Amino acid sequence: KVDLEVSEPIDFSAGDHQHLIRKAADDNIQTKSNKSYKTSPPFGPQQTHGKPHSKASQQADTYVVEISEEATPNDSSTLASPFSEGSIRRAFIIKVFLILSAQLVVTGSIISMFLFWMTLKSWVLENAWFTYAILPAFFVVLIVLACCGKLRRQVPANYILLGLFTILQGLLLGTISVFYKAEEVLWATAATALVTLSLTLFALQTKWDFTLLNGTLFVLLFVLIIYGILLIFIRSYWLHLLYAGLGTMIFSLYLVMDVQLMVGGHHRYNLDPEEYIFAALNIYLDIINLFFFILQLIGLVR
Repeated sequence: KVDLEVSEPIDFSAGDHQHLIRKAADDNIQTKSNKSYKTSPPFGPQQTHGKPHSKASQQADTYVVEISEEATPNDSSTLASPFSEGSIRRAFIIKVFLILSAQLVVTGSIISMFLFWMTLKSWVLENAWFTYAILPAFFVVLIVLACCGKLRRQVPANYILLGLFTILQGLLLGTISVFYKAEEVLWATAATALVTLSLTLFALQTKWDFTLLNGTLFVLLFVLIIYGILLIFIRSYWLHLLYAGLGTMIFSLYLVMDVQLMVGGHHRYNLDPEEYIFAALNIYLDIINLFFFILQLIGLVR
């Protein structure tokens, strides 16, 4: 029998308790083996004097096991990150950028068709219903992709939905680009590419954690939407210029945050490796909105 006494806590993760338990087991075995070698008196019943265990033997069989409260199962540092392996992170990032590149190529091709095909450009200008017909389908697919997590992870349904959303977004931008000159659209494309590349590099190397700004950016986006609705009824050059500038700033911050959510690592929040469609969708929308607001800025300045 081994008596265990709880004393001051130590850290079990350090392995300090193992030699105590091992020592207790070895001494217990040694005590039993020593008792087996003692012979009983040859004649008469064995008599005992005093208590069966002396105070000294009780002290010899008493060991201390110290328990630490530092290592708890709910400790966030012991939980494995989805990006615990570097290969998983690299594969996730490569897949997201490949999907994003395909989306941008498809969107650019559709915009070019609306921009340089004069017959189609004239038809869109004469038939405004085409733009309003795209909007409901665009928002339905966007809501499905954003809210249906299981469907977003199912192949090939996720790729089909993302491809449909990309085509609808390209058609919507194409109907908007017909109101601008080809030179303005090209300048906006070049500026968007430069800003996107710069912000992506900044997000990858900075020590600032922009994933903590998720709630703040959502509030700013909500204010921007209300501001845009008011501008439908207010015709002011400076208010429209301020709106375009605020939109460019907000979606620049969103781009940095979404890139950090994708790469994970030392940031507070990150995306699950299975959410490659959601990551590509977020960054794609950031780039498209940046292009839209930069195009407005160029159109207003020119």
